[in-house]
Amino acid sequence: MLRNGLEPWHLLIVAIMIILLFGSKKLPEAARGLGKSMRILKSEAKAMKEDGTAQSTVTPAEPAGQGVPTAEGTPAH
Repeated sequence: MLRNGLEPWHLLIVAIMIILLFGSKKLPEAARGLGKSMRILKSEAKAMKEDGTAQSTVTPAEPAGQGVPTAEGTPAH
């Protein structure tokens, strides 16, 4: 009897409860807000990904052995 935790009729009951709680006038507004938030999140994630790849290709590697201070405080050569 409980082979699945969520049967299709459970989803129907949840949908009816959401409509009763929020009303049919606020649901389109909420869906619009959710869609706008998802677009913003997607664009920010894409920008962060592009910034990460751009930084890793632009940052020059420092030559080994230069700029590493020794005990005297002068760079090692």
